[in-house]
Amino acid sequence: MRKLLVNSLLAAAISACVSPVIAQDMTTLIAAAKKEGTVNSLGMPNDWANWKDTWAQITQKYGITHMDNDMSSAQEVAKFEAEKTNASGDIGDVGQAFGPIAKKKGLTLAYKPTTWKDIPAWAKDEEGHWAVAYTGTMAFISNNKLVKNPPKNWDDLLKGTYKVSVGEVGVAAQANSALLAVAIAKGGSEKNLEPAYKFFAELAKQGRLANIDPTTALLEKGEVEVGLMWDFNALGKRAIIDQKMFTVSIPLDGSVSAGYATIINKFAKNPNAAKLTREYIFSDAGQINLARGYARPIRSNVVLPQDAKDKMLPVAEYKNAKPIEDFAAWEATTKTIARQWQEQVMVYKK
Repeated sequence: MRKLLVNSLLAAAISACVSPVIAQDMTTLIAAAKKEGTVNSLGMPNDWANWKDTWAQITQKYGITHMDNDMSSAQEVAKFEAEKTNASGDIGDVGQAFGPIAKKKGLTLAYKPTTWKDIPAWAKDEEGHWAVAYTGTMAFISNNKLVKNPPKNWDDLLKGTYKVSVGEVGVAAQANSALLAVAIAKGGSEKNLEPAYKFFAELAKQGRLANIDPTTALLEKGEVEVGLMWDFNALGKRAIIDQKMFTVSIPLDGSVSAGYATIINKFAKNPNAAKLTREYIFSDAGQINLARGYARPIRSNVVLPQDAKDKMLPVAEYKNAKPIEDFAAWEATTKTIARQWQEQVMVYKK
């Protein structure tokens, strides 16, 4: 009985000590973030994965203002590296392969949010230098006014008469992943993009390769006939412009799913605001915001409201979509894409 009493008292003492420490840490972080008063992001614009609501809520809840400079994953890492102590960006959102790259370059500040245990091991750096907040799958977005038969698989693209917009290959994670999606569908892998280069070379020879980024503005103007982008990005842009104007679908013969990770700048001018931003992104509210932006939240224990569930494409469309499995190989391959794209594809562009 005495042993049970001692153990009970000890447990109560530990509980009393631990809980206030956690609360105090968050209280201290919030106070420090409010004092900084602002957070500057890279590659986290309002129309991407519903960052709009997250920024609005952070401002409303904590009084922290926000500005974004939209750019690709490679450009974000390059900007962190070039500016260093003269940093203009505090936090960035990059394709998962770029998280380890930024860490290796010594550009990231480690921080584990309070929901750290809910993030799968594959989706986070063990020290907290990067963490995947959501995933996407490569999809087609087709302008119904310009394309009579929207493509259902990759071979359909080669049979069409429309131009295909792939984006900034070698620079943007989204465009690079389009290559990987084709490679996977055609028997390639993270180590072998040859089937993808052959595929896009054929489009280039036909004069149907548009090396432009399928932005909201270009889609709205009708300058993109078929674009390759993440499902959440395509669905979000369709919702903004016109639901009836576009068809969004996952290539049935194969696609790739991948995550986007937040990285906090080691040289951030507002490091506490950046840490608090990561906290909010991985909170229930932040994860629901991402789902409302058509992205799939990384935390599986978040209960999504019906309106968020209704925004997703049918599960059946994802049957041949595969996650990136060999991140080390993919990281190495991404370093060669820019040169290979020029040598194997762009030489044929008309």
